[in-house]
Amino acid sequence: MAKGEASDGTAATPATSTVVEELPKTIVRRVVKDKLFQLSSASSKKAKSGEVGDEEMMLHKDALIAFSESARIFIHYLSATANDICKESKRQTINAEDVFKALDDMEFTEFIQPLRDSLEEFRKKNAGRKSGTKGNGGTKKRKSEEELPDKDENEGNAYEENN
Repeated sequence: MAKGEASDGTAATPATSTVVEELPKTIVRRVVKDKLFQLSSASSKKAKSGEVGDEEMMLHKDALIAFSESARIFIHYLSATANDICKESKRQTINAEDVFKALDDMEFTEFIQPLRDSLEEFRKKNAGRKSGTKGNGGTKKRKSEEELPDKDENEGNAYEENN
């Protein structure tokens, strides 16, 4: 038996193998189908034909895997580049500007403005949520605080029982 082979002759998996993270297939499928639908709708408007883009777009399993792997690799490359930019600034936390700079360094400048717009929209939505919850946060007690009686009351009862 050769080194690196299992007893049945197949290649053994090393104990320190790297776990490959997979993107959720349903989300990848939805993103790809939405984009393909947008593209087919745009092309059907240009061609002025109502038949193109009306049917549902089908994706072959291999195509879905290829899209998923491509997205995973892009995310890893983008995060590594943003991490390098962050370390050059002597920081440990990647921020949005690091990601924008990484996109610029990777020559994906066409993604920067749509991403900035999307981030701004996201921040506005979350600012509304945060301001709505801050007003109620001061009057609410945690469940553990509601269940326990006040500390002074317990201490007083314990003292009275002992005397």
